[in-house]
Amino acid sequence: MTSTAWHAAMITPDNDFDGAPLLRKEFTLEEGHGAVVKAVLRATALGVFEASINGAPVGPDVLSPGWSSYEWRVRCRSYDVTALVGPSTVIGVELGNGWYRGRLAWHGLSNLYGDELGFFGQLDIEFADGHVQAVASDTSWQAGPSATTANDLYDGQTIDARRFQAGWAEPGFVPGVDWTGVRGLAFDGGRLAEPVGPPVVRAAAVRPVDIFTSPSGKTLVDFGQNLVGWLRFSVQGEAGQAITIRHAEVLEDGELGVRPLRSAKATDTFILSGGRDTFEPTKTFHGFRYAEITGWPGTLTADDLEAVVVHSDLERTGTFECSNDLVNQLHRNIVWGLRGNFLDLPTDCPQRDERLGWTGDIAVFAPTAAYLYDVKGFLQDWLLDLAAEQKAQDGLVPITVPDVLKYCPQPPEFPSPESSALWSEASVWVPWALWEAYGDLGVLETQYDSMASHTRRVEGLLSPAGLWDSGFQFGDWLDPDAAPDQPWAAKADTAVVATACMYRTARLTAQAAGLLGKHDDEAHFNALAVRVRNAFAGHYVAAGGAIRSDCTTVYALAIAFDVLQTPELREFAGNRLAELVRDNGYRVSTGFAGTPFITHALTDTGHVDEAYRLLLEEGFPSWLYPVTMGATTVWERWDSMLPDGSINPGEMTSFNHYALGAVADWMHKAIGGIRPLEPGYARVLIQPQPGEGIDWARSSLKTPHGEVRVEWKHDGGEFRLEATVPDGVAADVVLPDGARHTVEGGEHHFACVPARALDYQASR
Repeated sequence: MTSTAWHAAMITPDNDFDGAPLLRKEFTLEEGHGAVVKAVLRATALGVFEASINGAPVGPDVLSPGWSSYEWRVRCRSYDVTALVGPSTVIGVELGNGWYRGRLAWHGLSNLYGDELGFFGQLDIEFADGHVQAVASDTSWQAGPSATTANDLYDGQTIDARRFQAGWAEPGFVPGVDWTGVRGLAFDGGRLAEPVGPPVVRAAAVRPVDIFTSPSGKTLVDFGQNLVGWLRFSVQGEAGQAITIRHAEVLEDGELGVRPLRSAKATDTFILSGGRDTFEPTKTFHGFRYAEITGWPGTLTADDLEAVVVHSDLERTGTFECSNDLVNQLHRNIVWGLRGNFLDLPTDCPQRDERLGWTGDIAVFAPTAAYLYDVKGFLQDWLLDLAAEQKAQDGLVPITVPDVLKYCPQPPEFPSPESSALWSEASVWVPWALWEAYGDLGVLETQYDSMASHTRRVEGLLSPAGLWDSGFQFGDWLDPDAAPDQPWAAKADTAVVATACMYRTARLTAQAAGLLGKHDDEAHFNALAVRVRNAFAGHYVAAGGAIRSDCTTVYALAIAFDVLQTPELREFAGNRLAELVRDNGYRVSTGFAGTPFITHALTDTGHVDEAYRLLLEEGFPSWLYPVTMGATTVWERWDSMLPDGSINPGEMTSFNHYALGAVADWMHKAIGGIRPLEPGYARVLIQPQPGEGIDWARSSLKTPHGEVRVEWKHDGGEFRLEATVPDGVAADVVLPDGARHTVEGGEHHFACVPARALDYQASR
């Protein structure tokens, strides 16, 4: 941003114009100061905006400024528009409801943040002699109607091409009588915040793979991939003719499967002008693979339209591939799930009447995300909102950020707002995942107060014995053995889950305090961790080692979080976990809490084969079952679609949820063989752990120090490994036969005969 002072006001049109007004300001450059050397537009909105200078977009972003905790942070983006200004210049702005005024959550409520759209912007033009001309939003601007007659993120957008006004954002346009003035809105400029994360952009375009007729005679378009965005097309037909497009992720009985959308209409309507019209509904977005199209003039072909993929502008950093095609598809599904749900903030799902920043999902998925993409700025921005919400709620980390649920009636199953294990833990676990991935101490410095505040709050909730055993808990949410309408009814005791999570949180907070030189806090949180660990052992671990509720999730968490006090107890837990996995036929038996950690727990206790068989199982419930059912993203439920092709009868069913895809963290580390030994991969551990069913794997990761690449293969006999290490980085290479090597930058080749080689050969 420039150093020029703000002269802008938050303005709103005198006429709301169907929730999608146009704003314009025409001016001429001041003379006598030489050439323009730089022009910067700073802009934000209450709602969403698209800005242009002389008809040209100021940037590639859409849906800006995105969704933040508007009560405390309204993000303001800057655009270099030097090449766009001219002697006569028009600033044009299109507004939409977005998250600020549109529907949010499943209660049918809108206007949760305010009932008036607003724009706040300033164009600073610097001349050769140093003079700056500032053109700011004020009451001299004009407002008029756009072609959009309805817009909502859940319900869709309606565009009437007959209302297009050519040249409205260019010099010389004469507004009609339907244009009005604007007025100022009260606005605290202290809420303005420069974004830490990237904007939302059009990331790709996907053409249809099939167009067909449903049993009821509907025209359906299959894009071959469950994605997030909208359709874009040009078409010509009779004036007034309407094209209606409905969106859904799946088909059921050959028709569009819209029940999982609940009340979200996910429908766009386009009314033709009679000429050649180009439509792109940029004030909404949909999660879909299929589109049902009604009213298309003539015969629809695959060349007529495309799906525009929309998400935050993230750089891909990590890759993974192996010899098993189903696993590769699973990994692609995880990547697409991230793309669809990393739209300005980490959401649970992108299609139904929800799309909220659930804290539990990202708490467990952050390590996976930080491998696949550079999400440092993206998640840091979200963490600032988390801290703001938390500070305003007495240290409580809400279950969604931004927290719109505080404005909504709570259902009886969530009785009162309180800290929730794993969900509220995002305040600690996400910053720690970013520290491990990027090695930037600034992340911990910025978030430390939030981390410590959460940990102290939960400390106050512990029983006198040191257990977190009171209050509502989500627990092992969506245990596959729970009834469709009771996702909280897991096998794992909720207090066991919560207490194990609290132990991990206390340890991580203590480590963060130590890194930041806060040694009194470090001692306090370490003592808290010891107290919780002792309480866990004394109340939840039997003399023989069995953990209360004796199910896979409690053993997985106890091992992964290192909450067990002796090697013998850890060995028992590993053996019992492997036994439970075998007894269940290698079908998944964990929900949101246990799933991200169970394969780690198995391999870390020497049960590599069980971990591989669990990953490679294709029957329901399993990671590969959805793949065999044609999934192209990760599902919310293990059985979001039943084997007969019908949709799960539960009211909460999404086909694009990334949480259960957190297994990719284990795939990257155990199969791919790449993990950090020091934060930011300043030192790397390369240790692939091969297992039956996968004969080779290759992985790569762009770290802050350069790219790490690992490729291995085995044929049941010799194991061969190739590794590339960045200059200046040391890597510890551990081979399957136990041999260890320390290498530095460059390409390295290794070979060995694993101890289990004969077992591999015998199994074939």
